[in-house]
Amino acid sequence: MKAFNIPEIYKSEFITSIKKDRQENDRMKRNLMPSVLDFGKVKIHLARHFGFCYGVENAIEIAYAAINENPGKRIFLLSEIIHNSHVNLALEENGVRFIMDTSGNQLIPWEEIKADDVIIIPAFGTTLEMERILNDKGIKQIYYKSKCPFVEKVWTRVSQIADNDYTVIVHGQPDHEETRATFSHSKSVAPSLIIKDMTEALLLADFMMNRRPATDFSEVFRDRYSEGFDANQDLNRIGVVNQTTLLASDTQEIADFLLQTVKEKHGLKESNTSEHFANMKDTLCYATNDNQSAVINMLLLDADLAIVVGGYNSSNSSHLVELCEERLPTYFISSCDSMVSDEEISHWDIHARKLKTTFSYLPDKELVVVHLTSGASCPDILIENVIRKLLSYYDLSIDLY
Repeated sequence: MKAFNIPEIYKSEFITSIKKDRQENDRMKRNLMPSVLDFGKVKIHLARHFGFCYGVENAIEIAYAAINENPGKRIFLLSEIIHNSHVNLALEENGVRFIMDTSGNQLIPWEEIKADDVIIIPAFGTTLEMERILNDKGIKQIYYKSKCPFVEKVWTRVSQIADNDYTVIVHGQPDHEETRATFSHSKSVAPSLIIKDMTEALLLADFMMNRRPATDFSEVFRDRYSEGFDANQDLNRIGVVNQTTLLASDTQEIADFLLQTVKEKHGLKESNTSEHFANMKDTLCYATNDNQSAVINMLLLDADLAIVVGGYNSSNSSHLVELCEERLPTYFISSCDSMVSDEEISHWDIHARKLKTTFSYLPDKELVVVHLTSGASCPDILIENVIRKLLSYYDLSIDLY
């Protein structure tokens, strides 16, 4: 896999050495059990796969290339390059400004953006509507290649579905930048609809099976479907693509359910399902699959607690939290600064969507065992810093490992 040139501020020699050792001893990635870091009083299970993925490193490399190649020019990102506040803050410190926030709210009026400014497209890609705005302003220097290639792969699948006269069902979080971008591209070439979870897949099935009148469709899926969508006609042939950072078990469940619904509706057998269902293989990115599989295997081992490090608005990080919290106390933190002390931790509640404080989060035991992982947009140095801080509570150090 390509080696990217990313700033040293994101790197950790300690974590790099662990990853390198695992890679050299398991090139086919068959062993998904965690690395066991035994410090005596503290044992850390470090997930087999975690941290920066290909798409994130690609985006960061392109962003810094934009900075280095355009001295003296104003440089803008459409929105956050990735969902990690530390990475975005570092770009701001290098003079990059953000035109919008992650929800699409305008931070800098378009009137202030000039033709000779430099624009960077985030890793999630952007909508066709946004591309038209940039083109209409005559901006020449646009860094498109920061877009994740695995997101672009989903768009290719969308085109394949559309070319064969299927309706595109986009499974994703409707307010996520990637889903908004994918929907923008899909609705330009085919009837398209966004569903966010199994509950909405069940609602969709009701319309597909005529258990609910088509007249209700516009209200149930308000602002989620392409212009002119006809629930009576456009649900006869469908194909499903996913936001790349979802929970694998959820995507599989929804795809299987919709396939079964199609088979039931049209009386299909395995041999002729393609007449009404585009069998698109799972469109999760490799890092999402690897990181989730690594956590699932890590959870086979006993531990006292789990710590997940990542951006609080990171979809892939949140799903790692979901997996962990099914088994044991789990703390979703943005950095070691969230570990206020050995008695207090500030962490993100993914259900209430707010920060909460927990006291006595570390058990009073002779040996404390911690599961540790991070999202695909989290720099390795943040994991090292969490390990260092955790060890400091027991008068231990990485240097002794």
